[in-house]
Amino acid sequence: MTTTTLAVLVPLLPFLGAAAGLLLGRTAPGFVRPLAVLPTLTATALAITVAVRQGGGAGNGTAPLDAATRLTPTGSVPIDLALHIDGFAALVAVLVGTVATCVQIYSTAYLRDDARYPSYAALVSLFTSAMLLVVYSGDLMVLLVGWEIMGICSYFLVGHYWETPEARAASLKAFLITKLGDVPFLIGLFALAADTGTFRITGILDKVAEGGLDHPTLIALLLLAGVAGKSAQFPLHTWLPDAMAGPTPVSALIHAATMVAAGIYFVARLLPVFTASKAALVVLAVMAAVTMVSSALAALAQDDIKRVLAYSTIGQLGYMSGALALGDRSAAVFHLISHGAFKALLFLGAGVIIHAAGTNSLAAMSRMGGLAKRIPDAFWTMTVALLALAAIPPFAGFFSKESVLVVAEHTALGTAHTAPGAAGWVVLVAGLVTALLTAAYATRLWLLAFRGRGAEAPDHGKQPVAMNAVLWVLAVPSLALGLTVGYIADWFDGDSLAPNLTTSVLGTGVALVGGLTLYGVWRHTSALTGRTPLGAVAAHPDAEPAQSEIEAIETHLAAYGDIGAAHDPADPGRLLLGRLHPHAAAGFHLDALYDRLFVRPVLAAAQLVRFLDREVVDTYVRGAGTGTRWLGAAVRRAQTGNVQTYLSALLAGSVVLAIAAVLVAAGA
Repeated sequence: MTTTTLAVLVPLLPFLGAAAGLLLGRTAPGFVRPLAVLPTLTATALAITVAVRQGGGAGNGTAPLDAATRLTPTGSVPIDLALHIDGFAALVAVLVGTVATCVQIYSTAYLRDDARYPSYAALVSLFTSAMLLVVYSGDLMVLLVGWEIMGICSYFLVGHYWETPEARAASLKAFLITKLGDVPFLIGLFALAADTGTFRITGILDKVAEGGLDHPTLIALLLLAGVAGKSAQFPLHTWLPDAMAGPTPVSALIHAATMVAAGIYFVARLLPVFTASKAALVVLAVMAAVTMVSSALAALAQDDIKRVLAYSTIGQLGYMSGALALGDRSAAVFHLISHGAFKALLFLGAGVIIHAAGTNSLAAMSRMGGLAKRIPDAFWTMTVALLALAAIPPFAGFFSKESVLVVAEHTALGTAHTAPGAAGWVVLVAGLVTALLTAAYATRLWLLAFRGRGAEAPDHGKQPVAMNAVLWVLAVPSLALGLTVGYIADWFDGDSLAPNLTTSVLGTGVALVGGLTLYGVWRHTSALTGRTPLGAVAAHPDAEPAQSEIEAIETHLAAYGDIGAAHDPADPGRLLLGRLHPHAAAGFHLDALYDRLFVRPVLAAAQLVRFLDREVVDTYVRGAGTGTRWLGAAVRRAQTGNVQTYLSALLAGSVVLAIAAVLVAAGA
């Protein structure tokens, strides 16, 4: 079978699995789980085969795979059903397939008694198919199809627990904010096609290489708006923490391999379009720096374990955006792949913790003893993932994060000239500050979740094998992916991804400072844990994992209150942040700002329109009807039914007309 045929099957199989799952979900429920797992697993195997056959894409001299067929005549700018698979696409497709397969296997146990599991599994397969379409597509209009399908899938999956108001609000918020970015994104795509005369990625890149863009800055900024929405970058990132109201496996899929990775991948795919505008690169660098630092501070203040990981994802995406702002897609995609492995592991591990603890509150977990013994698989694998997140060598996150810092150092010192030196300094300083904060909140999560003091954690029994096995599968790349840095460079244009001494010392040093400082503060505050009761465990011990999560979502605010304002001296993050804590816990009030700037004016405008419709337009309508009714009543009074009256009126009228005629004639 040719490589092209295999590549076509990669996104097609999950799509067929989704269609079959929706059709057979009610009539043949026994086929739902095989249809969820097997097509995705097969697609992953085919993606690995495609990657091996490509042998590293253009990085080692192998030409990218290009194939196309004309979809339909569309006028001056044709649309092609095209494939364009280079080293980046090959590896990202493997990541998507691997994480999606792990999520599907995990979900068979996590949602084993969920009545809506058939539709859930089908939507996850469709989500996977859409992302694979984005990865392999060689035409921007076909890529846009996958881009938008992911948006609607995220709406349904985040709102899976639609019984809870949090899930309903989160799904609507995610949809609207990402659509807010998609509008200028679509305009940017059309402007790009107008400038280059094609939607084909290869044609666009060839045209850019010839200096063929007439409006590079405008196009780049329009496209960045869509990227900011999809990849949750400042200022369109506020939807991602709220999306934690969806099932934990969905969070793992969105944060690790789909949706938020799509925007980063898109910029990497079309990087020459963005590097054609220095202004756009500076905007992207500033956006990345603000995203990194603010999200890391917010993560340090969160109480919900999944919100900590959500803000962590935003920050790590900021690293990727920073590398792209400096014109290096190799470092960005390398960190995307590394982050996808350990972040999927962290979210799936968080699902195990929520089930075992019966709560999603870190404050409540810090008052439980022996939680690590209850869930040893989650404890050890999440320890690996948190070390990777904190960029501690030799874990994967160290190598991928260092590759970003190396690019920033080279740009700042002037040895790389793709982006302005100021952009390099912005990304480098923000990256080091974020590395310190990342190690701090990763340490805080580990200590509060696994080193709590108090009553024994409830015994929910051994976690399902399907959930634990997936954690160990993802632990392997989280630990060892960075060790392949010399070999994997062939997939990344042949550029070196190895760390250098300066950034390694700086990055590791600030990470150790952040982790050790948090540990020291925790030693001080942990003595207060037992004396400061806070909240309660929500789920009953024999509840299934999904039920534990639903109850944790529903009772979090009721049991623990607004954690930003709650008095909890046992939280080391609160002591470290000081007066900044309530602001960081609230995401620096961006939602409140948007509410004042956009939501309230729109609601006020709607009220004004409603008033004008009811009191002005309806008044004229009612007036027209009233006037007609009065005229009809007056005419009706003349219709008495008396013949003498009618004859008298006729005679009187005739006399009046005759007199008028005489007067007119006399006057003439």
